[in-house]
Amino acid sequence: MRVVDLSHTMRTGMTVFPGDPEVSIRPSNTIEHDGFRVSHVQIGSHSGTHMDAPSHTESQGDDLSDIPLERMLGTALIVRVPDLGPREQVRLERVQSQLDSLDGESIVFFDTGWSRHFGGEMYQEHPFFEPEIARELLRRGVSVIGVDTLNPDLTPTREGDDESLPFHAAILGSGGVIIENLTNLSAVDWRRPTVIALPLSLGPLDGSPVRAVAVDGYELNDRPRKEQQ
Repeated sequence: MRVVDLSHTMRTGMTVFPGDPEVSIRPSNTIEHDGFRVSHVQIGSHSGTHMDAPSHTESQGDDLSDIPLERMLGTALIVRVPDLGPREQVRLERVQSQLDSLDGESIVFFDTGWSRHFGGEMYQEHPFFEPEIARELLRRGVSVIGVDTLNPDLTPTREGDDESLPFHAAILGSGGVIIENLTNLSAVDWRRPTVIALPLSLGPLDGSPVRAVAVDGYELNDRPRKEQQ
């Protein structure tokens, strides 16, 4: 069985959405002084690789605690969208042929390769997705969408930028879930990976960091597959 980690490591000062709480990780107790080791971890609910619950943008949307865990694991389709430029919009026609290969999956991840910029200024200048893609995915029964960027919408970094988050409005407004800041999607080189992205048990919040992984050689509701003899 092969497991690929799709999550960025939490680090002090790591990239967050502009205005979100900064990440801080520091020693609280040490073996030398206290006889045991404990760390003080300060994060926002949308730090690192994380999921947005509908209540992130929808006043009447479901909270984190309303989302069944089984929605956050299943077979996924990874849509490859390479060679994108800064702030380039991905249109439905560019990914339509890959979406046509959906075969009952309720999870779709978009691999743009932009995670290579994580930690640098260019990361905020990421490509973004037109809301027609969100509506097409919902029409096809997809309720969990993940991106390897800071945001599936344009992150406003310049005066006059749209701050309306139409992709969020489409997905979260329909009760779906968005996972942001995925990484290492290019390492998932097999079709239809089993994906697991479980949130922390934080109660009725608007989102949570997740440990997202892709697994090859394991099928949900079954024992691990044996290699063919």
